[in-house]
Amino acid sequence: MQIRDEQAGDIDAIRALHTIAFGQSQEAGLVDQLRADGDSVISLVAIEADSIVGHILFSPMSAPFQALGLAPLAVQPAMQGRGIGSALVEAGLQRVAAGPWRAVFVLGDPAYYGRFGFEAALASGFRSPYAGPYLMALALGGPLPVREGRIDYAPAFAALG
Repeated sequence: MQIRDEQAGDIDAIRALHTIAFGQSQEAGLVDQLRADGDSVISLVAIEADSIVGHILFSPMSAPFQALGLAPLAVQPAMQGRGIGSALVEAGLQRVAAGPWRAVFVLGDPAYYGRFGFEAALASGFRSPYAGPYLMALALGGPLPVREGRIDYAPAFAALG
C-alpha cells in the first residue's frame, strides 16, 4: 500500500469511495465542498493495486489556536480491518505535526481514535455543536494553550446538519 497526497485525477475515485464507504453521498459532497472552499489542508489517499482504497482529509477549524479537524476518513468496505484507516490517520498526523497546528479535533469512535492519542477529556471544555463523548482532541507539540472556548469545523460541515 502507498499513501500519497490527493491529486486532481483522484477526485472521482475519492467521491465514489466516500459514497460506498458511507452508503450515501453526504460525505462525498462534504469533501467536494471543502476542496471547493479551499478548506482541504491535508488530503491523502491510500493506493493498492493502482486503486484508491482509502482517503483522509484535514480542514481548518475556528478555534482559540491553530487547529484542524480530521474528517472524513473512508476505507473501501471490502478493505476495512486491514490497517488502511490507521495508516492514513498516522500519515496525516505526521503531516499535521510538521505544520503550525496546535491540535486536531475529531468526531468519532473513542475506542478507534483513542489509539492515536485523541481524548474526549481534552475536548470537553470547548463549546461546539458536536460537544459530547465523541468529540475528541489531540494536542500537538505540548499542552494546548487554552482548554476552553468555541470551536467550529469549516463552513462546509454545517450542510451536514
